[in-house]
Amino acid sequence: MTGCGCDVEARSNSTPSRSARLAVLGICVVLTGVLFVLARQLDWTRGWIYVGLLTSQALVNLVCVALWNPVVLRRRGSFAALRGVKIWDILWSVLTVLGAVAVYVVFAGDLGTPAGGVGPPGLVWLIGATIFVSGWILFTWSMIANPFFEKTVRIQREHGHRVIDSGTYAYVRHPGYVGFNAMCLSTPVLLGSVWTALPIAIMVLLIVIRTVLEDRMLHAELPGYAEYATKVRFRLIPRVW
Repeated sequence: MTGCGCDVEARSNSTPSRSARLAVLGICVVLTGVLFVLARQLDWTRGWIYVGLLTSQALVNLVCVALWNPVVLRRRGSFAALRGVKIWDILWSVLTVLGAVAVYVVFAGDLGTPAGGVGPPGLVWLIGATIFVSGWILFTWSMIANPFFEKTVRIQREHGHRVIDSGTYAYVRHPGYVGFNAMCLSTPVLLGSVWTALPIAIMVLLIVIRTVLEDRMLHAELPGYAEYATKVRFRLIPRVW
């Protein structure tokens, strides 16, 4: 369900709001603090690069969406986005937050093992970083293309919710989730923590479950989605699923 974000409303403001900028800054500061408190050290190359990647992703995403589809920022920051949210999506959000917390808890424990987070970034790390950046680009591109890209799953009737089949959505039906999964899957490699792969796998599974439930909801409630699904057959992975 993607759109080109080129309407009058989307063009009306191409500057990130102060609240959006502060939110991104706050998240980056808190994440940095938590990560290095858990690591119990500041002299940690992988950690600083990881924080740099996350911060860059957040800032570039904010600027790009503000320039090309600012309506998404306003809608995602509005309490109106909670209207009509599915109960299962609220539960999903809670489980996802717990999964993210589990990643850093497991990471903290893994640092205490002989292989936890050791060694400078090498070829494997570079592959992980490439996956992260690719996911970041896909996620941001999907947000730019889709004026209905909200944090919650619902039919946005007040905004004239419609099926969009351009941009990334011409290839798979839920490209934003593909990008998010790629960023998640790169985390164990970027942090140098093998055991974080366990909570990351759970988070990826949660994304797959949300994809299934959201796709069913869109088939049932969004006019034209069933026809779109016959043209773009795959949810997340072309020629696979």
